[in-house]
Amino acid sequence: MIRPPITSTSRIARRAGGTKAAARMVPEETPVALSFAGTTHAVMMATPADFEDFALGFALTEGIVAAPDEVDAITIEDAGPGIDIQIRLKDTANRRFEARRRRLAGPVGCGLCGIESIEEAMRAVADVGQSMLTLSADDITGAARLLAEAQPLHAETGAVHAAGFYRPGSGIVAAREDVGRHNALDKLAGALARSGIDGASGAVVVTSRVSVEMVQKTAAIGAGVIIAVSAPTALAIRMAEDAGMTLVALVRGDEFDIFTHPERIRNGASQNVA
Repeated sequence: MIRPPITSTSRIARRAGGTKAAARMVPEETPVALSFAGTTHAVMMATPADFEDFALGFALTEGIVAAPDEVDAITIEDAGPGIDIQIRLKDTANRRFEARRRRLAGPVGCGLCGIESIEEAMRAVADVGQSMLTLSADDITGAARLLAEAQPLHAETGAVHAAGFYRPGSGIVAAREDVGRHNALDKLAGALARSGIDGASGAVVVTSRVSVEMVQKTAAIGAGVIIAVSAPTALAIRMAEDAGMTLVALVRGDEFDIFTHPERIRNGASQNVA
């Protein structure tokens, strides 16, 4: 199944020199259902690409599975207006997921009601304070610059987010794009897991603001550093601090702000960290 992630549309371009009809590439936005054991768990508006990465990354970052080998199979089905990703879990993971789904079902059947939903939204994140990764100022600014160069969809449309994984000495070793910032990060998580790349060996780099969900998903990847070109929320800062994560944001040229755990950011040249 192939759905183009971008499409051409007509427009009227008004510029200082006048007005003319022109074409422009724009990203597709498609409903993507993530279904477990035949039941839809979530529907995300996403770029129709990297479906297997999306499915595995979502399952990992949302705590549905603890490891990639708990996923038995991923099937992509064209559902007409959208895409249905059927994810089959192995027995132990499936039983755990079924128990979680019953726990989260509210009394009116919305599935997101009551104190359990609030607790789920504020779930504790993995402690990444043991990460030995250190980065130089050049690593920080270089990571943001290299991610900008690894965004072919954004280069054509100017309308998608990206999440990348930066390793000192290697650059951006994986990157994924999507109209949704969370989706891009989930796709990156899946790509790293499928490639066997250790999340502790590098830093997550994102083109968006850092919300609490982005910290939760970065911690699930195992990365001790998140780098963003935009600003963080207050809750994201508090959660990153508690998780032992270094949060660097507002990367602009050679300038950036360090909000938590600055001990991982040093002066001097880049060093490789295994």
